[in-house]
Amino acid sequence: MGMTMTQKILAKHAGLDSVVAGQLIEANLDLVLGNDVTAPVAIKEMEKMDVDCVFCKDKIALVPDHFTPNKDIKSAELYKCVKDFAEENEITNYFETGRVGIEHALLPEKGLVVAGDVVIGADSHTCTYGALGAFSTGVGSTDMAAGMATGQAWFKVPSAIKFNLTGKPAKWVSGKDIILHIIGMIGVDGALYRSMEFMGDGVQYLSMDDRFAMTNMAIEAGGKNGIFIVDDLTRE
Repeated sequence: MGMTMTQKILAKHAGLDSVVAGQLIEANLDLVLGNDVTAPVAIKEMEKMDVDCVFCKDKIALVPDHFTPNKDIKSAELYKCVKDFAEENEITNYFETGRVGIEHALLPEKGLVVAGDVVIGADSHTCTYGALGAFSTGVGSTDMAAGMATGQAWFKVPSAIKFNLTGKPAKWVSGKDIILHIIGMIGVDGALYRSMEFMGDGVQYLSMDDRFAMTNMAIEAGGKNGIFIVDDLTRE
């Protein structure tokens, strides 16, 4: 049994030749994401740690997208917390109101995630970037804080379910339809803490938009992450 796509990426980032499902590892992170709901909690947690600054100002993305523009005083205070932290730590990828968008659409558009990366985000749909062939998963704000401080996160290596996509989707059938069909087949906990790995000759007929929609919903089947094979469309 060879390693799965996810296991290969995790092994490399943990400095190991190989990993097996269930193994506990510490992996180096390529990107840590937070939004205006989850980042303030992480920032407060990081303040309790014995660190002066973030591990790398280029490898953190702060996207205040949930309450943009701010709808009330409370959301404005959250926004200010993120803004102050970003300025203090000179965060390269802090997206001010006016140049912000939905976080999971914004990061790929900005080219911040590429195939083979390890990404954590304090948002359950961080698994979206698996469409690019990255290992990408949602974490709690405390894990985000540790990631921003140390550049590492610990994982239990997931086992995988391989989804072999065959044939061409009929007209009007989108990636959203396909993933909803899959979740209907396996159930909302059908991939609990497992990697959903999409492959097969049907992948060539799926746009990046289709793939993003599919990996975005890996969490809706209880998955640890979703990931697609890398092809010419991914590279493009």
